[in-house]
Amino acid sequence: MKKTTLMMVASATMLLAAPAEMMQGQGKGMMNASSKGMMQKKKMMKKKMMNSPFLIKHGLPHMTKMVMSHLNDPAFNLSSDQKEKLAEVRTQTMGAIRKIKPEVMSLRKEIVQASTSGTSADSLKEKVEKLASLEAEATMVHLRCIEKTKKILTKDQLLYLLSNKNKMKKHGMKKGMGQGKMMMKCAQGKCGSK
Repeated sequence: MKKTTLMMVASATMLLAAPAEMMQGQGKGMMNASSKGMMQKKKMMKKKMMNSPFLIKHGLPHMTKMVMSHLNDPAFNLSSDQKEKLAEVRTQTMGAIRKIKPEVMSLRKEIVQASTSGTSADSLKEKVEKLASLEAEATMVHLRCIEKTKKILTKDQLLYLLSNKNKMKKHGMKKGMGQGKMMMKCAQGKCGSK
């Protein structure tokens, strides 16, 4: 009787343990897939920062992008005069950045290649200083854009932009917001969307 009871307990233990082990294995697979997704996201962020011509890579708002995404939104309530002024700021900003960015990217590449091929740090000093100067110039263009945009908008419009900034991230706003918005919809009832 004891032998039968022991075998039953052992069998029950094995049966109960098997699904748990299988679940643990599945959990690991899910963790790996999740980890891979996070790693890919980090790589993309890193690549974006490497392509940035700015000295301050993140933290400063890109006001023209934010404005363009709400340009014709009745709740944002831009006047024709504001739209005209904002378009001028955007044109000036984008024009200046388009001039600086290729030079920044080229100089970065030169410095990296020279460094990896054995060029001394001292002989790269001049190029590094030029790169820093260009990135600082791009950052000043960015700061002026923020400043000019704030002067054009009312307090309510600024609050509207800032309050909708996080919603844009949650709803997956994509590049090219001014021309044919691309937006992923959240499921109904999620993120407060309808």
